[in-house]
Amino acid sequence: MREDIKVNDLALAISEQLVDKLQTIYDPEIELDIYNLGLVYEICLDESGHCHVVITFTEASCTCVDTLPADIVKVLSSIDEVTSVSVEVVWTPAWKMTRISRLGRITLGISPK
Repeated sequence: MREDIKVNDLALAISEQLVDKLQTIYDPEIELDIYNLGLVYEICLDESGHCHVVITFTEASCTCVDTLPADIVKVLSSIDEVTSVSVEVVWTPAWKMTRISRLGRITLGISPK
């Protein structure tokens, strides 16, 4: 799990599955998955299996603002330990290009950190 994503202990226990699922969701304009793009800020899993995800977007006019949260709910709901999913969209702190992972930078042809 990325160090810049706030994750509680229960989510950390299934972090490999969470990452695998989040890497299947792509920003259609940038053509990079939301995990490596750095759109995910926080993941919290509670004792009942409810997974709360805090995300942002690269900009408010992003074409996927309406569809991406539903995509997250769909893919994370397929994990056995997850019984329900909620997605919170935040605009602060604002997304910055520095949130793109090293792999994401290589994929996009941006100089790696």
